[in-house]
Amino acid sequence: MVNGPQNHFRSAYAGAIDRAEVDAGLRAYMLRVYNYMATGLAVSGLIAWVIANVPAVTQIFYTPVGYTMAGNIAYSPTVLGMIGMFAPLGVLLIAMFAGRNWSAGTTQAMYWLFVALQGVSLSILLFAYTGESVVRVFFITAAAFGGLSLYGYTTKRNLSAMGSFLIMGLIGLLVAAVVNIFLASSMLSFVISAAGVLIFSGLIAYDTQRIKDAYVAGFGSREMETKAAVWSALALYINFINLLQFLLMILGNRQ
Repeated sequence: MVNGPQNHFRSAYAGAIDRAEVDAGLRAYMLRVYNYMATGLAVSGLIAWVIANVPAVTQIFYTPVGYTMAGNIAYSPTVLGMIGMFAPLGVLLIAMFAGRNWSAGTTQAMYWLFVALQGVSLSILLFAYTGESVVRVFFITAAAFGGLSLYGYTTKRNLSAMGSFLIMGLIGLLVAAVVNIFLASSMLSFVISAAGVLIFSGLIAYDTQRIKDAYVAGFGSREMETKAAVWSALALYINFINLLQFLLMILGNRQ
C-alpha cells in the first residue's frame, strides 16, 4: 500500500521520459526530411537557373524559335530538352515499382537524380514567366507550404479521409488536364490551376501528418528510417513543385 503512489509516480515519470524521447526523435526526423526536401529544391533551382542563363548550356536544351508578344526570345526544347523534361517521370515510375527493394544508398541516389532531372524540367518556367514573378510566387509557395505543413504536424484531426478524397481529386485533375490539351480552353485551364492549388495544399498537410505517424509507428532499423526520410522528402518536394507551378499559372507574369 505504501509503495502504490510511488510506483504510480515512477510509471508516470518513465512515460513522460519516453514521450519526450519520441518527441525529440520526431523533431530530428522531420528536420532531416525537410533538409532533404530543401536541398533538393536548391539543386533543382540551380540547374534550372544555369540552363536558363548560361547560353552554352541553354543551347543544349533549348533552341530559339522566334519572339514572344513582349519581344523576348521564344524557346522550344531540343530533343535532349524533351528527354530531360520527361525523364523525372520515368525515374519516379521505376522507383515506385522497384524502390521497395533498394538500399538506403540507392534510394538516396534516386532522389538526387530525380531532383537534378527535375531542374531540367523546371527550366522551362524561367522562359515562360518573368524572373520577378517566379521569385515572388516561390516565396508565396514557401510561406503556404510552411503553414500547411505546420498544420499537418500539429493538428489532432485525422486527415486520412481527406487524403483519399485528395487522391481522387488528383486523378480528376489529370483527366481534365489531358482533355484541355485538345480543348485549349482558358476557362478550364484556370479551373484546373485553382483545383491544383487546393489539392496540393491539402496533400502537403496530409503527407506531413502521414510522415509524422509513420515515425511514431517505428521503422525497425536505421536503414529503413533513412529510406523513409528520403521517400517522405520526395513526397513533400513533389507537392511543393506542383503547388508552385499551379500558383504560377494563376499569379505569374508571362514573358
